[in-house]
Amino acid sequence: MEKVLRDIIHKAVKSMPISEDVSIEIEIPREKNFGDLSTPIAMSLSKKLKKPPKKIAEEIVSLIKNDDRALKIFDSIDIAGPGFINFTFSKTYLRDELKELLGKNSGFLTENIGKGRRVQIEFVSANPTGPLHLGHGRGAALGAALSNLLTDAGYNVEKEYYINDAGRQVKLLGLSVFAKYKQLSGINYPFPKDGYRGDYIEDIAKSFKASGLELKDNNELLEEITDFSYRKMIDEIKKDLNDFGVFFDSWQSERELSKKNEVVMSINDLKKRGYIYEKEDALWFKSTEFGDDKDRVVIKKNGEYTYFASDIAYHRKKVEKKFDEIIDIWGADHHGYISRMQGVIQALGYPKDHLRVLLVQLVTILKGGKPVQMSKRAGDFITLREVIDELGPDTTKFLFLTRRSDSHLEVDIEVAKSQTHENPVFYVQYAYARINSIFQKTAEQEIKITAQDLIDFNSELFNSEEMQIIKKLLTYPMIFKNAVLAREPHRITFYLQELAGMFHPYYQKYRVISDNDEFTKTRLAMCEAIRIVLRHGLKILGVNAPEKM
Repeated sequence: MEKVLRDIIHKAVKSMPISEDVSIEIEIPREKNFGDLSTPIAMSLSKKLKKPPKKIAEEIVSLIKNDDRALKIFDSIDIAGPGFINFTFSKTYLRDELKELLGKNSGFLTENIGKGRRVQIEFVSANPTGPLHLGHGRGAALGAALSNLLTDAGYNVEKEYYINDAGRQVKLLGLSVFAKYKQLSGINYPFPKDGYRGDYIEDIAKSFKASGLELKDNNELLEEITDFSYRKMIDEIKKDLNDFGVFFDSWQSERELSKKNEVVMSINDLKKRGYIYEKEDALWFKSTEFGDDKDRVVIKKNGEYTYFASDIAYHRKKVEKKFDEIIDIWGADHHGYISRMQGVIQALGYPKDHLRVLLVQLVTILKGGKPVQMSKRAGDFITLREVIDELGPDTTKFLFLTRRSDSHLEVDIEVAKSQTHENPVFYVQYAYARINSIFQKTAEQEIKITAQDLIDFNSELFNSEEMQIIKKLLTYPMIFKNAVLAREPHRITFYLQELAGMFHPYYQKYRVISDNDEFTKTRLAMCEAIRIVLRHGLKILGVNAPEKM
């Protein structure tokens, strides 16, 4: 629908005295009486044509109405407000589009936007110093869904996890487990002041003790415990992600970058390009040249490399892999880090938007409207594992994708476990399962309906409520495209909730299988189209489409 409308508007605008290409914005009106699709093109052309928007809108409508193809496609074209042009599609056109959806299946729903362009999405990348928390889980859900979305839009996607395993935090993990190990061995050993708390530290210490490795030298023992603890946490993180249905194509170690001298080479590269200078016995990156509020230290006075230096090396390696776009998904507390990293990308000779950063806000868990207490196991936060065990991966993932990632999210455990319309994932999955049960009944009653029968339905039998559902179905390709361009998979979640919200009341009101064969075939055609769209949307989100519930 959107493509056809865009072509028709483009053809009309080309007949007007405008030299350059015009961006045509198309939107879905909030109110049904404003038509099926709308465009504010007349307002955007007002300055160029030096005419009032309403006058331009009248000219565009007149040009469109002289197009024979348009007469068959639209029931009405109206002008509203300051110059919006609202389009209502004809029933014949909608019938033909629904037939195409049924014939092409999911091929009707997507568009090859990426055309094979290579995109790397780096997400989660939690320090291997403790269990994954809810913020990591939300980032995992976003990264996996975005990967699915872009893959279906024709991009070649690589998913990467960056392991921060070379810094102070891993050493502190080792010291924490070391102290706990000593205490378990009956030695009154002081716990590090800023060490990691929580039962998982004792669990790791017990596991190491059970391994039977006995070292008298404290330095050797600390080194062994640190390595053991780090690997234990990586294994746990991988298990949590696997159980969450999130998988990576590559795991990049920070230690490996240091071993291969990548950090040194990156600093030298930027030095040659004129972006590294010395001041106060330290080395600095000229990040203010790229919009940062101050320059940033890469090597301290004592010769130690900063975290930023490692991040420079990591992003330089991304650039060297020749991706067409790099997407990083970070916690919202890293907002101030964006300008300096985009500065690095520019210093390496690429445009600023070659690196896109998506931010993930915090998640608050409620129970009956009240915040849930902190986890005993993690010490100071609720773990992703606890929520997965409580709600299951499907519900958890779907709920994490119900809002924009950069807005705060509250999840009520009791609502999420309920089997009502208040639970959005249940409502959507139940719509899919209900449609499956309808088709199961046709099989049980030996009502033989072929794919061709569904395509040859009698569209004249559709009532107004069914037409609204069909119009909703036919907007999915537009929702999909806009979600891809905005890099926002939560738009699919919104859409699925709205579609399920239309189907359930319809199902309660009308019988799909009736004594009238024509009615049955027509309604089954619509139900099959709903099933196709629900299945595709849930697949994008990484959520199962259950055969029955």
